[in-house]
Amino acid sequence: MTRYIRFYLLILVAALNVTAFAQRKEVVPINVQVDLNKPIAPMKPIWAWFGYDEPNFTYMKDGKKLLSEISALSPVPVYVRAHNLLTSGDGKAALKWGSTNIYTEDAKGNPIYNYHIVDSIFDTYVKRGMKPLAQIGFMPEALSTHPEPYRHYWKPGMEYKVIETGWAYPPKDYKKWDELCYQWVKHCVARYGKKEVESWYWEVWNEPNGAYWKGTEAEFFKLYDYAVDGVKRALPTARIGGCNVTGGATKWLRDFINHCLKDTNYVTGKVGTPMDAILFHAKGSPKVVNGVVTMGIRNQLSNIDGHFKVIRSFPELKNVPIIIGESDPEGCAACGMSTNPENAYRNGTMYSSYTAASFARKYELMDNYGLNLIGAVSWSFEFEDQPWFAGFRDLATNGVDKPVLNVFRMFGMMKGNRVEAKSQRMYTLKSVLDSGIRKTTDVGVLASRDKSSAAVMLWNYHDEDKQNAGETIVVNISGIPSHTLKVTQYRIDNEHSNSYEVWKKMGSPQNPTAAQIGQLEKAGMLETVNGNQKLEIPKKDAVIRLILPRQGVALLKLNW
Repeated sequence: MTRYIRFYLLILVAALNVTAFAQRKEVVPINVQVDLNKPIAPMKPIWAWFGYDEPNFTYMKDGKKLLSEISALSPVPVYVRAHNLLTSGDGKAALKWGSTNIYTEDAKGNPIYNYHIVDSIFDTYVKRGMKPLAQIGFMPEALSTHPEPYRHYWKPGMEYKVIETGWAYPPKDYKKWDELCYQWVKHCVARYGKKEVESWYWEVWNEPNGAYWKGTEAEFFKLYDYAVDGVKRALPTARIGGCNVTGGATKWLRDFINHCLKDTNYVTGKVGTPMDAILFHAKGSPKVVNGVVTMGIRNQLSNIDGHFKVIRSFPELKNVPIIIGESDPEGCAACGMSTNPENAYRNGTMYSSYTAASFARKYELMDNYGLNLIGAVSWSFEFEDQPWFAGFRDLATNGVDKPVLNVFRMFGMMKGNRVEAKSQRMYTLKSVLDSGIRKTTDVGVLASRDKSSAAVMLWNYHDEDKQNAGETIVVNISGIPSHTLKVTQYRIDNEHSNSYEVWKKMGSPQNPTAAQIGQLEKAGMLETVNGNQKLEIPKKDAVIRLILPRQGVALLKLNW
């Protein structure tokens, strides 16, 4: 009997060993290599650019709070772009609407300038050390060739054409348009100082190839020429560009560049128009597939790739600053998930992991084309006095930060030069441009180094909005100029830096108590994992092991 028991015990032990071995085989760590001694290029803060449709949110309670937080997270001045800075109206905020009433006319058609609201907007930026990417648009009611109807009352679920009213038309008098631009810039120089305004960028209009412009291509070029004339008359050293076409509008962009370089200027009658910056848009295309939100990162990056090809075809533009005037997972920030279920990615970690994975590829595209990309505007801000976590594309809800804002806090810690970093599970840029990220997850890496620190960003992203426990990652870091190292790991996942998950655990309250709001505000901040760790590294190399859940983003901050 004892012999049989011993025999069965041996079989049991063997079976357990086989199971344990099989489990060990399944957990194959993903290897990441970072070499701090191999710089690639400066770690340009192309992420430090933000924008939104509704300019009147700027000086409201939650708007000011969010702008302060955005300014605080960046080591450089943040640029902010807003629509409707010249739109006529009473200054009341609404979805996809805003107004400043900067320009009206008296009964005889004489211009009346009122800078109160637009000053309130720019004052809010400048007081926080931020810079306007000042959009010259849209058409004041008194100047529009088709002034009625003018004010729209669009709401989510309505057709987009509802917004296409009198503000989208050419001016009835291009000289008055020129003078408006002149007076506005002249006023800004008087209010903020020549040096300050010289550090801004100005740009004309938005998406003239689409719904935002009811004139012809030639009429837009004329609009641009007159705007440039007004701006440069007020401040010859002002930086101005265009034309913020939509993602696939490569022909429009080419025509615009050709106009600026080779065509007759509508104002001067000479060849050429100043173009101090080139701007275009890039958008993804999420869809619901078999009940699962599936992102379209391929589409957004292909938009950038297409416009970069156009720009590179003009050798004289090699060093001209490029700004992606809107760079987002899709095209309508104010379309919530109740009317657009494909936008259900916005509250949680899908948005944050997408942001990390997409910005890394923007750097790759910039390197591949050898162009001077200086900014990629995230068209995400906040929507004042809306339901909690309503599914808008925003960085915060009712003053509480969403997970995606913490990716920008991570970017704010990446300084100096980008350095060589490789992951055995990171999709190549070509693969993403060809077919997106649809097989295994993209376990990617982006790293930087300055004199006394380094930062390694890691993400675990997939186009399909699904989650799991994640992957074991082993990060091998070489070239550390010290034998001692302090390591801090920051994390965004369902358990860290995630106000949305905390809100859901509260029962998704639409009227949270003051105590709950305080808890949500705390949960919205960037959190660390395991505190600060001090390592002794005799060979000046470090090995750091972590488990990163699907849709998780981590930042390893190294100080020596």
